[in-house]
Amino acid sequence: MKNITVLVSGSGSNLQRIIDCIDSGEISNAKVSLVVADRDCYALERAENHQIPHQLIKRGKDFSENLEKLLPKNTDLIVLAGFLSILSKEFCEKYNRKIINIHPALLPKFGGKGMWGHHVHEAVIEAQEKESGATVHFVTSGIDEGEIILQGKFSIDENETPETLAQKVHQIEYEIFPKAIDKILNKN
Repeated sequence: MKNITVLVSGSGSNLQRIIDCIDSGEISNAKVSLVVADRDCYALERAENHQIPHQLIKRGKDFSENLEKLLPKNTDLIVLAGFLSILSKEFCEKYNRKIINIHPALLPKFGGKGMWGHHVHEAVIEAQEKESGATVHFVTSGIDEGEIILQGKFSIDENETPETLAQKVHQIEYEIFPKAIDKILNKN
């Protein structure tokens, strides 16, 4: 059984999707053994509802250090699911190729500092892109610069708004995130 630690900052809808996919077998041979949030958020409640150990670590320069103390020794994968803090360079290097993130755009476009949530969708529309989607990638010390694991995309409609784009991107995230997690954990 592979152990996943999920890092969250918000409602935890991607966390819920991961839990559901483990329950259904879409992600095989795995369990969420810890959920860590960097702020008080609904994702912690989701963890509690599923009897998953969970912890709040306040944001700050010692976040990565505190996270490392909490991480179960047998952690196989650290999954950033709507996690907004930046992990330290040392932490990223120590857990190289063991940390993944989902980003609401087709990297390498629209990544980096400040590119999260509605900021990404507004930038995509402003750039008059023809398509958008989501990217699962390995986390490195460079923001959104890690190797791409999986992408899903769709065509952008003429009257797209940041809100409609966000809904479509979320559907893509729900499709590709479990596939990427299963692929990494079970090397298939």
